[in-house]
Amino acid sequence: MADGTLQLEVDARGVATLTMNRPEMHNAFDEAMIALIAGKLDGLAERQGVRVIVLAAQGKSFSAGADLNYMKRAAAFTREENVNDALALGRMLLKLRTMAVPTIAAVQGAAYGGGVGLVAACDIAVATEAASFGLTETRLGLIPSMISPFVIAAIGAQQARRYFQTAERFSAAEARRIGLLQEVVPDEGALEARVGAVVDQILATGPEAVAHAKKLVLDVGGQLIDEALLRDLAGRIADRRASDEGIEGITAFLERRRPRWAPG
Repeated sequence: MADGTLQLEVDARGVATLTMNRPEMHNAFDEAMIALIAGKLDGLAERQGVRVIVLAAQGKSFSAGADLNYMKRAAAFTREENVNDALALGRMLLKLRTMAVPTIAAVQGAAYGGGVGLVAACDIAVATEAASFGLTETRLGLIPSMISPFVIAAIGAQQARRYFQTAERFSAAEARRIGLLQEVVPDEGALEARVGAVVDQILATGPEAVAHAKKLVLDVGGQLIDEALLRDLAGRIADRRASDEGIEGITAFLERRRPRWAPG
């Protein structure tokens, strides 16, 4: 796959923008694109000073999901090869979901199949009114297997029962209603502005606290609320209260100044 298919920019604030740049193929992904995204995420996880990751795309589509030529090749794989290939996608999405920093999907066009998985794996998703969505795998005799835990976590089992089986396309407004998106904006200019505003909100927060808050959601979601969970949660907040960042945040608030991590 040619250089430039996946572009990465990191600005002085630590805002990383990862842009899929395969517009002629509607940013459909194959094994090479999956490996590229996973590799870039690994690099960002190890890079000091990264505060937020924005996942974006060039062209009319955000991502059409799996490249059909790739799917055709996969039909000739052995079962073991197909399992390993599918795991690569699942592991890439899991990396995206569990990055220590916030992730934002900026959706400017169609997202189908695995493209919906990318959106669902991000912490925050904003799309234009013209964006459209679909879990279209069953039209091809397939199932949205590897993306299913991420999509079900976003939209719930009942909505997944419908959209997994009908393979119907749905609007950005519907995607917001069912929980895949948090916000819908009029156009691409508004998308850039709104994502920028969300980024500014994130940059005003404590980076360590954000990482712990994200892990809190991943760990606590769906858990039984019992004494063991309460003790775990009490330990987490006790650690944050005593942390350098926690002390700085409270002190800055009381002194009516910006904390040291917030941009001036």
